[in-house]
Amino acid sequence: MILGDSLSAGYRMSASDAWPALLNNQWQQEPQVVNASISGDTATQSLARLPMLLKQHQPQWVLIELGGNDGLLGFPPRNIEQDLRSIITAVKAANAKPLLMQIRLPPNYGRRYSDAFASIYPKLAQEFAIPLVPFFMEQVYLKPQWMQQDGIHPNPDAQPFIAGVMKKTLTPLVKSR
Repeated sequence: MILGDSLSAGYRMSASDAWPALLNNQWQQEPQVVNASISGDTATQSLARLPMLLKQHQPQWVLIELGGNDGLLGFPPRNIEQDLRSIITAVKAANAKPLLMQIRLPPNYGRRYSDAFASIYPKLAQEFAIPLVPFFMEQVYLKPQWMQQDGIHPNPDAQPFIAGVMKKTLTPLVKSR
């Protein structure tokens, strides 16, 4: 299951064109990818939805791709960290394995805030001894033709690339656990 925001939900495109659906096709639905991502979701909002999602889908793994909206809204890093910690704890309590994706903010948020935000992810990955998945957008930002006009979201042309990166990154993690 992917618990994320617009970067995984497929902002302004058909869900079938978004990278989670393409990954599901590449994996030939084994394991099946459930995309529980919602554009605009903060970690707090996803945390509120999580118990129902865990009960409904009973996932083996949960990729947590959250925090970007929290950071863009300037939420205090300690609050974001606590919400992500609560999500990881809930996933583990449901006997699923959490995978945490590193999220990065644009540089215009200032070094102090950006560094405090970025440090949340390795800290939690180490604390819970869970995999830290590299942020796929760092490679996408380098190709303007893969970006929507807002400069934040990948367009449909970028989705096959993202699905390939995620397949390469996630396959060893979900097949070995």
